[in-house]
Amino acid sequence: MLLALCLLTSCKSTNKSLQEDDAAQVVAVKFVADSAFAYCQAQCDFGPRTMNSEAHERCAQWIKQKFEQFGCTVELQQADLRGYDGTILKSTNIIARTKGSVGPAKRDAILVCAHWDSRPWADNDPDEANHHTSVLAANDGASGIGVMLELARLFQQHDSLKVDVDFVCFDAEDWGIPQWSNAVDDGRSWALGAQYWAADFARRTAQGSQPAHYRYGILLDMVGGQGARFYRELGSLQYARNVVDKVWAAARTAGYGSYFPDEDGGAITDDHVPVNQVALIPCIDIIPYYPDCQQSSFGPTWHTVSDDMNHLDRSTLQAVGQTLVQVLYSEN
Repeated sequence: MLLALCLLTSCKSTNKSLQEDDAAQVVAVKFVADSAFAYCQAQCDFGPRTMNSEAHERCAQWIKQKFEQFGCTVELQQADLRGYDGTILKSTNIIARTKGSVGPAKRDAILVCAHWDSRPWADNDPDEANHHTSVLAANDGASGIGVMLELARLFQQHDSLKVDVDFVCFDAEDWGIPQWSNAVDDGRSWALGAQYWAADFARRTAQGSQPAHYRYGILLDMVGGQGARFYRELGSLQYARNVVDKVWAAARTAGYGSYFPDEDGGAITDDHVPVNQVALIPCIDIIPYYPDCQQSSFGPTWHTVSDDMNHLDRSTLQAVGQTLVQVLYSEN
């Protein structure tokens, strides 16, 4: 992941958006942060889910089985992808469709996605001795999957959802060029699984064989960190401003507006970029921004050995999860 711009500007909510918040109805379905936290713990129990590792393969099967347990139809999109250093990465995008989401008719659905692989190098750790150590990735990977699994469980339990939801767990996101490498980082070494998924989606759409039309997408990245606040990401504003407005309004309605300030953060190279640019699905990135953190604008544990369960916060998971519940159960 590359922080392309870290200039912070302020933007006040319009009176119209505040009035819409006041008129919105709070969704009764409750996100359970303890459940999402447990799913994060289960992923971390496999160890770092780095590409081509046994932990990676075992965790893929576990994620697949959990989505199936919650009534989803699951597809494993496997591909051999080439890393920046020439390494062939055995990649698996895990695609889970909610019950009723498959059939002959072209579906109108919403995409919710996150990456599930771990960074193989803690190249931003304050201790240089850790720069070649794998990251456990409790926040930068497991948190987004934990939120999605809890959403899938809720969808099965509360079947009043009026729209289909597809979950995509992107692989090979975090094999991007490490800071200690001499390679030139143009951003294309990141989000390899999302690049593959988006290209396949575009190809199938051109052939008329793509069975789904996505109204919009929401990417979850590092959504469980301590002290996290989710500023509006600039690429999301460029491609899907109306979706940003929808999600930030839902956060206020659900009572978590303090986690989603009406301020702009930076432009991020992340999985939502190929989803927007190649698949042509308007997709936003819910990703934290720490304007006062010297270690990283992504927070103190980003790409360090401290990205573990001790630094995961149930309150942050709750804020993001309940906001997603508010968004998705409000769709008609």
